[in-house]
Amino acid sequence: MHEIKTITAVSKATDPAIASQELYQQLNKANISFVLFYCSSTYSLYTLAQNMERTFTDIDIVGCTTAGEVTNQGYEQHSIVAIGFSSQYFAICATLIESMEKFDTITAQSTINELVENCQSKELTEIKNNSFLLTLLDGLSSSEEQFLVTLNSAARAIPHFGGSAGDDINLTKTHVYYHGNFYRNAAIVIMVNTILPFEVFTCHHIKRPIEKLVVTDADAANRTVYELNAEPAALEYAKLLNVDLKDLSPEVFSLNPLAVKVGGDYYIRSIQKVNETDLSLTFYCAVDVGIVLTAVEMGDIFSPVTDKLGEISKRYGAPELVLTCDCFLRRLEIEQKGLEARVKTLNAQYNIVGFNTYGEHTNGIHLNQTFTGVYIAGGLDE
Repeated sequence: MHEIKTITAVSKATDPAIASQELYQQLNKANISFVLFYCSSTYSLYTLAQNMERTFTDIDIVGCTTAGEVTNQGYEQHSIVAIGFSSQYFAICATLIESMEKFDTITAQSTINELVENCQSKELTEIKNNSFLLTLLDGLSSSEEQFLVTLNSAARAIPHFGGSAGDDINLTKTHVYYHGNFYRNAAIVIMVNTILPFEVFTCHHIKRPIEKLVVTDADAANRTVYELNAEPAALEYAKLLNVDLKDLSPEVFSLNPLAVKVGGDYYIRSIQKVNETDLSLTFYCAVDVGIVLTAVEMGDIFSPVTDKLGEISKRYGAPELVLTCDCFLRRLEIEQKGLEARVKTLNAQYNIVGFNTYGEHTNGIHLNQTFTGVYIAGGLDE
């Protein structure tokens, strides 16, 4: 008999009580001891938290709000997707960091020590080479970069990926969920120790650089650029694209991103919004005076993902699960180009599950417009 290693559940019920019950019915299988969920921010989060706590009494459960849900059947919206993990294949521990701003090196070290000890106590397999970290962060905090750098310094080279919570592109409040409550300005760090082969990966579809813009005035703390090339930032960006200022939107941002060059590679710094009062631009990632932002041409959005997953599957065999943090700006591009059917095909082929994020994390770096995740191979069944 094929033993359950992971199981995915989806609920489109709008009533939190019904949604919680539907998820529990799908996930309540032998040995499922940990559940990770991603939910739309359209739910009453207080009511959802109460129902999740009441329903999943015997299962450890954490999660966050999204800018869209990703299932093995394609993209969803206004739903909840949840993944259950079997204790026979996974030892998983999670901890809440209530204040990202106050997260320092000592806290990072004690966080990692605690996670390692808790996973070791489950006596599944060695931590080294058999573990990865997953982070869920408040996607509207401006402390993500510092948090990730600090965590990475303590992570003992354990591979790490994650995503920043969304709120259905409302840009007002994003939340993480831990032990019966939704939190803001908070982070969840999860350690996954497993006997299954896995690989953490990230990919983007930047094709080539086009034109450079220098940040000449900015507020780094609020990720806001006032001037590019000594001109109002939004005006200069609109001029670069040859579009009217009034036409700037998330859809335009997704197709025309700006990137920074770090160590020979380009990393996208996605624009969040235009601030009409002063024509500044607010970003999802760190920006500061003096950095060079490069307008980039994007290539085919699917090729890097299919190449990467194909390459990993050759090494490790068929996937059990590909857990992904997929930037919502990639989703906007896919929807604008009418490519949702290709997402369905790809997600079904590799059992891709996760959420659309306001930012992705990989080994201490905060990214935008990437497809980042972990490929967990099926391993050999007994």
